[in-house]
Amino acid sequence: MPPPEDPTASTRRDALKCMAWAGTGALWALNGGVAHGALLDKAAPAPGFSFLQLSDSHVGFAKPANPDARATLREAVAKVIAMPVKPDFIIHTGDITQLSRDSEFDDADQILRETGIKTFYVPGEHDMLDEGAGKSFLARYGKGSLGAGWFSFDHGGAHFIGLVNVANLKPGGMGSLGAEQLAWLKKDVARLPASTPIIVFAHIPLWTVYAEWGWGTDDAARALTLLRRFGSVTILNGHIHQIVQKVEGKMTFHTARSTAFPQPVPGTAPSPGPQTVPPGQLRAMLGITDVTFRRGTERIALIDSTLA
Repeated sequence: MPPPEDPTASTRRDALKCMAWAGTGALWALNGGVAHGALLDKAAPAPGFSFLQLSDSHVGFAKPANPDARATLREAVAKVIAMPVKPDFIIHTGDITQLSRDSEFDDADQILRETGIKTFYVPGEHDMLDEGAGKSFLARYGKGSLGAGWFSFDHGGAHFIGLVNVANLKPGGMGSLGAEQLAWLKKDVARLPASTPIIVFAHIPLWTVYAEWGWGTDDAARALTLLRRFGSVTILNGHIHQIVQKVEGKMTFHTARSTAFPQPVPGTAPSPGPQTVPPGQLRAMLGITDVTFRRGTERIALIDSTLA
């Protein structure tokens, strides 16, 4: 992947400020390659299938930015339950918990099970804070996975790849996939025809959103090189608690919002972290996004439905 253009800090801030603050997850419906969006509560049946992305629930977080992250996760789940067309499954792109405590995992499980929908998980760095550096996460969600929790599966003619880029993450550092996972990825996609739609999901973005805050993956280019031969690649991430999109050739990158709290737009604060807003504004910054995949030349389209 060629290095991204290096705009001035002012230009980068202005561009990021234009992105909407809304949404705690993304609903994706697949019928080929490219995405098309509609409001969650007005979604109509579409050919193919749909799945829901949730991210950064931070169950256990209870600070001024959100005194009860469990409550906002329940609100997001309530919207899923109320959907007229249920997704085939959910993917959670990490930071299920705040401190990797068993009680936090227990609460998250109880809330997410209310959807009645199968859920796949990849860890965030907050899910790997236990003494076993992710042992609790793997015990709950790692059945059939390899290494720190990576795996793949096929569904409806598409190939899904769950990657882990938070193992051994240093504070403020970039994510990393590592040689072992990259070797596995090479073997995993080698058998697939180039026409197979690919959906990759991981916690930290697989492109550099903001290096100063560690919002990127240092060896992502090696993974993306393995995927460039495919006609449609969608890469879903969390971690940054806001929507940022990028289209590069046949690859579409999209980050989801948190179900817990927003983070500042890069360059607008000294560092990342929970952003405190007036209580009446929080739910306007949280919601769910409905997106539909259709084969063709359309680019990704998103319409966000907030929790407000």
